[in-house]
Amino acid sequence: MSFRIVVLAKQVPDTHNVGADAMNADGTVNRSALPVVFNPEDLKALEMALQVKDRMPGATVTVITMGPPRAGEIIKDALNRGADDGFVLSDARFAGADTLATSYALSQAIRQMGRVDLIFGGRQAIDGDTAQVGPQVAEKLDMPQITYAEELLDVDAGGISVRRRLERGIECVKAKLPVLVTVTSAAADCRYPNAHRMLRRAKDEVRMVNADGIGADMDRLGLKGSPTKVKQIVNVVLSHKESVVIEPTEAALGELSATLIKAHIL
Repeated sequence: MSFRIVVLAKQVPDTHNVGADAMNADGTVNRSALPVVFNPEDLKALEMALQVKDRMPGATVTVITMGPPRAGEIIKDALNRGADDGFVLSDARFAGADTLATSYALSQAIRQMGRVDLIFGGRQAIDGDTAQVGPQVAEKLDMPQITYAEELLDVDAGGISVRRRLERGIECVKAKLPVLVTVTSAAADCRYPNAHRMLRRAKDEVRMVNADGIGADMDRLGLKGSPTKVKQIVNVVLSHKESVVIEPTEAALGELSATLIKAHIL
């Protein structure tokens, strides 16, 4: 029996290049006006999935993303890095989905696949920073979850062990399969695309799956199934405006402390 791994990935706008046309009039993101990249933490999740594949003979990795047809670019990238299969959930009825509608569509797609042993995904996407999709998928599939994973420790047919980093410290956690794992930016970088795979799969077409193909309830998709509404997108750039030189004396440090307390920083 094969060991089946799913990676949830997202093609995201490059948040370093957000312009005035980044939003549509209805409050959705104008993705066609933005350059796109493979979400960084999803790449880390792909690497952890490939590490499991390296350790588990016969394991396969399937990458799923949701978006317009051009999101197939990250599926091709994942295949070149070592994934076995992948597809794009692409349908106008998915448009405008928030995390609730997105996690519903992804969970429905996974249900259609049958038995899945492991699901990996990035902790969050750089265009939303909600960290909600992975946990919501796990809940909808009634599956245990491990969040904030940064290193794969061990894996076998019975379970997986990972190290996770939290604000209060580091934990080593083991869970029985099946389980969903979200991966942070502290995890290992993804391996590079393989030249032989790139040549072999250069002409492969990426599979597109619509809403009917996942047996979805249409009322739970897209804007109709999304209670969250985006009001504004702002490109925040932190800049250095002024600096103060503090002499290494007791008086100067005392004055700095008083200033920070007055400004409610301390």
